[in-house]
Amino acid sequence: MRSSVRVQAAKRLVNKRLRGGAQMNEKWYVAAKKADFQGIAKRFGIDPVTARIIRNRDVVGDDEIRQYLYGTRAELGDPAQLQGGLEAASLLKQKIEAGKKIRIIGDYDIDGVNSTYILYRALTRCGAQVDYEIPDRMKDGYGLNISLLKLALEEGIDTVLTCDNGISAIAEIAYAKENGMTVIVTDHHEPLFEEVPEEDQAETIQPQTDTARRIPSPDGTRIFRLPPADVLVNPKQPNCRYPYKKLCGAAVAWKVVCLLYRLYGMEEEAEQFLQFVGFATVGDVMELDGENRILVKEGLKQLRITQNYGWRALIQANNLDFDTLNSYHIGFVLGPCINASGRLDTAKRSLRLLLAKDAAEAELLAARLKQLNDERKELTQAAVDLACEQIDGSTEANDRVLVVYLPDCHESIAGIVAGRIRERYGKPTFVVTNAEAEDEAKGSGRSIEAYSMFEEMVKCQDLFRKFGGHPMAAGFSLPRSRIDEMRRRLNENCTMTEEDMAEKIMVDVPMPINYIRESLVEELAVLEPFGNGNEKPLFAERHLKLLSARILGKNANVLKLQVANATGCTMEALYFGIPDNILSYLTDKYGKNEVQKLLWGKVNQIEMDLTYYPSINEYQGRRTLQIVIKNFR
Repeated sequence: MRSSVRVQAAKRLVNKRLRGGAQMNEKWYVAAKKADFQGIAKRFGIDPVTARIIRNRDVVGDDEIRQYLYGTRAELGDPAQLQGGLEAASLLKQKIEAGKKIRIIGDYDIDGVNSTYILYRALTRCGAQVDYEIPDRMKDGYGLNISLLKLALEEGIDTVLTCDNGISAIAEIAYAKENGMTVIVTDHHEPLFEEVPEEDQAETIQPQTDTARRIPSPDGTRIFRLPPADVLVNPKQPNCRYPYKKLCGAAVAWKVVCLLYRLYGMEEEAEQFLQFVGFATVGDVMELDGENRILVKEGLKQLRITQNYGWRALIQANNLDFDTLNSYHIGFVLGPCINASGRLDTAKRSLRLLLAKDAAEAELLAARLKQLNDERKELTQAAVDLACEQIDGSTEANDRVLVVYLPDCHESIAGIVAGRIRERYGKPTFVVTNAEAEDEAKGSGRSIEAYSMFEEMVKCQDLFRKFGGHPMAAGFSLPRSRIDEMRRRLNENCTMTEEDMAEKIMVDVPMPINYIRESLVEELAVLEPFGNGNEKPLFAERHLKLLSARILGKNANVLKLQVANATGCTMEALYFGIPDNILSYLTDKYGKNEVQKLLWGKVNQIEMDLTYYPSINEYQGRRTLQIVIKNFR
């Protein structure tokens, strides 16, 4: 009976039309990078398919391949290479020994919470008089602000130590310095800069006339504006010689802790923080190459055996297996729980989870974080639905850069909503919401590879009261009266072509499904951790015959297909998402009758090209090969 109901539901779905989405704006490419795959496979004891995937990640040369496959923390860069790192550690030691009050000011997201934890635990271990403050997302906004600094002054704080923020807090740090405070910045965000007109690039840079430190880029095309902190530690600041620039804020904070512990003769103790660094690296969507890859691998090892009460409670609250914990669980299950507290409550709750002194306290806090994340999911879906209605019903659907004004959207989820809209329409997206202050709006943006969000915002920075971010994401505030102007100017400045905006699907290996073996699937695990910059490998096969289709799942959100290729090899294929995405596409291409035959498991004329990832389905002691569908056409 249940199966019949699902078939009927599927029939209703095929009568609908697929609305929007990137499916219609995809271009598939096969990675064609050359190498001696057989030779690599022989030297490293891997399948030639695995060797090809590694080459597709631009990992070349035996040393790089060995580090990619088997890199250890011994290969991490020396923290002393970080500009300002030794100076920051020495100054902190001086303040600790002088008994000065130190306040850590972090951020309210995954990276900020983990950064704050690392610094607080480390400074406490060194005997510091230290506490912490994390801004309230709604009241304070991102990073340092004058009210937090005034409070610090009132409470006799001598030194402010930032983490995951500070690089753009020029006026705020100037205020702190004017009032006699010591400021140490640890951050990883892009510094502010001004473009130098071509006709002026040969001129000598004039001394600064405001509180910012102005440093020209080596090629003279930009002038970086840095805050007047006592010490600034950020691998992205100009002239920093640290070879790896993609560290998250927690990693930068940890590097400073390594140097501080070195001064105290206990550097080996710093390794205990790798689980927090790895968690933050994945959660902050850093690229998983180079050092970040090692940091996450080592961090996951620690998380699987962690004795931290908070981590253990959160993992258990989400019914995850410690032994199989991976980067996906951090990015899509555990990380959102940490972020949810900063979005809907206070990030201090997440920090208290990590600082929990016993299992009972941790269990209560973990349960609350999971509840907050469930609430966040509901709010997000409602906002996404409203945004799509707004876009589809206006001329804004034709914009190359989407600026969506949702006045009643909870500002804390604006970034998540922007990401969902970007995925749906394949365009850079800014979501703007009303802030508490009159005529104040706040927002977040999520981008595509062809569009550097931060640099495009710099071009019209006069619009914003405050902004910052990365090429792929940004946050900002501006007057409500200038939202339309923001939309207009971002689109006027946009130089993206239709070719740029097409989602590029890069296939690692065109591989017939009959090549899939258990040994290969198991070997692919050596390529983990997967995530930004090291995505799961993508395989593809053309002209797969569809034999049958069933809708599964409590929410009818899984499509199970039986497919066959030209050799007669059959295999189960699963599509996780909205079955209508495939069924509507097939209805358009083959007609309603053929799709209904497919749903009944009858002979039909339907073929599809699929990209996929192979996996092993384990059920009641049986292991069977299957593929998980990523793209279709």
